Amino acid sequence: MSLIPITFYFLFLFFSNFRGVFAVPNIHLCHFEQRDALLEFKNEFKIKKPCFGCPSPLKTKSWENGSDCCHWDGITCDAKTGEVIEIDLILNQLSILRLDNNKLSGNLPLEVINLTKLSEISLSHNQFTGTLPPNITSLSILESFSASGNNFVGTIPSSLFTIPSITLIFLDNNQLSGTLEFGNISSPSNLLVLQLGGNNLRGPIPTSISRLVNLRTLDLSHFNIQGQVDFNIFSHLKLLGNLYLSHSNTTTTIDLNAVLSCFKMLISLDLSGNHVLVTNKSSVSDPPLGLIGSLNLSGCGITEFPDILRTQRQMRTLDISNNKIKGQVPSWLLLQLEYMHISNNNFIGFERSTKLEKTVVPKPSMKHFFGSNNNFSGKIPSFICSLRSLIILDLSNNNFSGAIPPCVGKFKSTLSDLNLRRNRLSGSLPKTIIKSLRSLDVSHNELEGKLPRSLIHFSTLEVLNVESNRINDTFPFWLSSLKKLQVLVLRSNAFHGRIHKTRFPKLRIIDISRNHFNGTLPSDCFVEWTGMHSLEKNEDRFNEKYMGSGYYHDSMVLMNKGLEMELVRILKIYTALDFSGNKFEGEIPRSIGLLKELHILNLSSNGFTGHIPSSMGNLRELESLDVSRNKLSGEIPQELGNLSYLAYMNFSHNQLVGQVPGGTQFRTQSASSFEENLGLCGRPLEECRVVHEPTPSGESETLESEQVLSWIAAAIGFTPGIVLGLTIGHIVLSSKPRWFFKVLYINNSRRRRRTRSEKS
Repeated sequence: MSLIPITFYFLFLFFSNFRGVFAVPNIHLCHFEQRDALLEFKNEFKIKKPCFGCPSPLKTKSWENGSDCCHWDGITCDAKTGEVIEIDLILNQLSILRLDNNKLSGNLPLEVINLTKLSEISLSHNQFTGTLPPNITSLSILESFSASGNNFVGTIPSSLFTIPSITLIFLDNNQLSGTLEFGNISSPSNLLVLQLGGNNLRGPIPTSISRLVNLRTLDLSHFNIQGQVDFNIFSHLKLLGNLYLSHSNTTTTIDLNAVLSCFKMLISLDLSGNHVLVTNKSSVSDPPLGLIGSLNLSGCGITEFPDILRTQRQMRTLDISNNKIKGQVPSWLLLQLEYMHISNNNFIGFERSTKLEKTVVPKPSMKHFFGSNNNFSGKIPSFICSLRSLIILDLSNNNFSGAIPPCVGKFKSTLSDLNLRRNRLSGSLPKTIIKSLRSLDVSHNELEGKLPRSLIHFSTLEVLNVESNRINDTFPFWLSSLKKLQVLVLRSNAFHGRIHKTRFPKLRIIDISRNHFNGTLPSDCFVEWTGMHSLEKNEDRFNEKYMGSGYYHDSMVLMNKGLEMELVRILKIYTALDFSGNKFEGEIPRSIGLLKELHILNLSSNGFTGHIPSSMGNLRELESLDVSRNKLSGEIPQELGNLSYLAYMNFSHNQLVGQVPGGTQFRTQSASSFEENLGLCGRPLEECRVVHEPTPSGESETLESEQVLSWIAAAIGFTPGIVLGLTIGHIVLSSKPRWFFKVLYINNSRRRRRTRSEKS
């Protein structure tokens, strides 16, 4: 077989493997995500056929999936980056503009007022800034204007309210300020919905609001009234069904009975954060119709339960939290409501249900029950067992005693969050608990025994908190089968034994402090704790999302920066590891350096020995580090000086030596963070007597790694080099070109002549 085909075969393999080096740049400039956004933008339009005299065809006709958007009509891209920098469309016939939920930013173009055919503008839940167009009367047929959930500033243009066709205005949750002016409103106005809540508006509510006689929904929450408010200005709004006046900063005391009697069509009322008067003794001359479905009286200074609510047979949602209401909770609430929030009051118990009330609503439909921070005592009432549709049950911070009712395991598969924290419950956890739980918090009670092995079947469990009980068990390795477990708190119990390598793919917070765990931690202990290795997709450091489900948010207590801190809400990206107050021995595992997203690390008050691993220098997000009260020796790794977020550290009461790292974060610490280490020196301690430049403990490891990488790189370059050299040599020797031998002959002749001349 000839060697030439084999030679070309090797050449083919070589260029195939390295084709990326010689690849021709992709001729498509457009970024895929921008192309998809433009297509979605196009689909939001209600595009009509071109009018007589209008340019034809439409520019968006060339906008097709799979093609380069930089070649589309009306689109201009940057020649170097391929980013879309200009969109030029003729939108004169545009009737509906919907851009909700697109993360758009910047100012709203003033040219939008030239789109005179618009009947709907929807810009909600973006990141728009700047002011609203000052005069939009040119949009004479506009019916709906929605810009909720942005960052618009300045005043609300009064011209918006004078458009005769306007029916819906949504401007809530922005940064709009100034006083509210309605301008010359046509009477009667066609406006049905006006939502301005969650802004920085101030001053009195204009009396001209009484002209909005067709109004169904009015949201003026967080409107800084700064004085008295005359509720007579609302008397003409007879059709009002939803009224939101929360946190109005008014000196006026709002009479609940009068409001309910005035607005007979009300379905939803929110007066939270105001001073509300509740009169139970006086009779109401004109009683309400009882159409209220949702009522929010949170933080209104109420001291007694409003009897007028008994007339509201349609009510399904009631929030009377954060008041000073005493006595017992009316039983009819438990039978009628779907959502009840009575937390932060002075309730002492629950009324017993009467036969009459049972006949009104025979099957309780309660789904969300918040009763925390009251003065409830005794056993958890048995009626809880009849609330079979519960999704959330929160009875935390009370004085309940006795065992957890066994019926907890008999709820429907709807129960998601169960919080019994800070009571005086005793006994053991029920062996059967509803398997649909997302969060189980029984911390700060007097529970004993072991963790029920039935927890292994809780496939939806994300949070398990049994802190400060008397549970006597070994570390629950079997919980590693729970693929969604993110928070595990075993703090202050009687857990004992060794910690072996296990897998927690989603775990973000683990606190096993103040127990009796012992032994050494495996060197690969944290290899499969991947939830702390890196953030998942669509997450980032500033993503303000909290752990919870709907109405409920998880909370916990955690040692942070040397202090006990309560997390009222837990960020989903928050990570912490607390193994303090146990009897661990041996070296700190090097695999700790894999937890690159860790914010808090506490290994204090154990018996760890050996050096602090230099791999801790990889903990780039670390804010708090405590390794005090161990038997650690050697030097503090210089790599820790590069951790820019490390605001708190404690190395005290060890056997450390050498110079304190010179990083900025180390220089700001007090001397107490390094005390009782007789061999340490340097700021903030005394200066070292002898100039000492410690070698980073990980230098040899790094050098070895670099050498290995260098050999690998050399091998990668050496192998194809040999193949290419042999191939070219074979071609040369096989074809025997005359120029090659001629050059070789000339060089040899010159070499022989030079030798002869030197001899002579």
